[in-house]
Amino acid sequence: MKIIKKIALALLIILIGMQFYRPEKNTDTSDHLASFLTETNPPKEVRMVLKQACYDCHSNNTVYPWYNNIAPVSYWLADHVDHGKGHLNFSEWDSYSPKKKDHKLEEVVEVMEKREMPLKEYTWTHEEAILTDAQQKALIEWAEKTRLLYELGQRPE
Repeated sequence: MKIIKKIALALLIILIGMQFYRPEKNTDTSDHLASFLTETNPPKEVRMVLKQACYDCHSNNTVYPWYNNIAPVSYWLADHVDHGKGHLNFSEWDSYSPKKKDHKLEEVVEVMEKREMPLKEYTWTHEEAILTDAQQKALIEWAEKTRLLYELGQRPE
């Protein structure tokens, strides 16, 4: 029984220590989405969907919930955001080549058609990110239309 108490005490000390060493937050106060929005020109409804369901994990600015201040949740959320930005970062749109932009939009269509995004873990606490069929359709149509312009070598309008 003494070993269990020692393990529990060690885990408690680690948990308390984790509260003082948190991962860096993903916050950017600049107009980090301006070039993406200007170039791809999503309709108002799609802009709303992107804001509610995508930007927290796929841009350089995350709006964190209160529970992000508690470790180990903060580490888990930081990992999700880093992973999401690794796949697609709307804030870094300018750094993508036209071919890569086309590919990223193709991936948006694929994950939306398969209903893989937004992640269930995200929608558990962000009900506004649960997309209706109409919202999903609008996002897919916008992405496909924008892809055509990249495929034709034109800048989206």
